[in-house]
Order: sequence, then C-alpha cells, then structure tokens
Amino acid sequence: MKEELKKRLTKIQYEVTQNNATEPPFQNEFYNHTEPGIYVDIVSGEPLFSSLDKYDAGCGWPSFTKPIVSAEIVEKFDDSYGMRRTEVRSKTADSHLGHVFPDGPGPKGLRYCINSAALRFIPLESLKKEGYGVYVKMFTNL
Repeated sequence: MKEELKKRLTKIQYEVTQNNATEPPFQNEFYNHTEPGIYVDIVSGEPLFSSLDKYDAGCGWPSFTKPIVSAEIVEKFDDSYGMRRTEVRSKTADSHLGHVFPDGPGPKGLRYCINSAALRFIPLESLKKEGYGVYVKMFTNL
C-alpha cells in the first residue's frame, strides 16, 4: 500500500498524509480557495469538508468550522514539537489531515486547520459526475 501511495501521491501529499508533515503556510493549494464544492481525502476519496464551512482564519492553511461527516474524522492528542494539540486524521485511510483548535467561529467555536496536500477538491459542477451527487443538495439554497 505504501509503495502504491508513493507512486500516486506527490511528495508533499505523501509526507503530509503518511508521515504527519505540515506544508508551508500561504504556499499551498487551498488556503485562499473560494470555489463552491467539497474537499475529500486525497488518499481514500472520502468526503471531509465543504466550502460552505470554509473561512479565512488568517493562518495560511484551509480552515473549516466543521467536517461534512463527523464520523470520518478521528481526533488524537498530539504533543509533538512541545505543543499540546488535537491532531485530525481521516478514519478510512488514517491520513494525517491537520489539527483542530478551539478558536474558530460558529456555534462550536472550532477551527479545523487542514493541510491542502491532504485534500482533493471536487467543484460543485463536478459532484454528480465524480460520484458525490448526494452533496449537491447542500448548495441548493445559496
């Protein structure tokens, strides 16, 4: 599986999802991306976040107030680099996604700070074609 992933993913995608790396802030694909659609796990394709819940936290990484499917997100205590944080991983692929912090907007006050390299974006107009048609209804009342 690891060798297949090394062939399929870019170096940064592999390092982030498999080795818990972090991409540079403000130098990643989705930090300022505003197109409507959903973000899926680059490894498994499982839906993770929606553009409807994305906001500019000013941190340089894509930030979301909540996941699309909470059951697909696993939280783990992370004390690496001398910090106390909550790591966010995908349940299906066990991909490292980023971290969740209690300083976000919205009713739960959460900020899911996610590496772009862990995500693949599916634009709204491609959701049905790519097999994510069930998520189109999220965008119908805009």
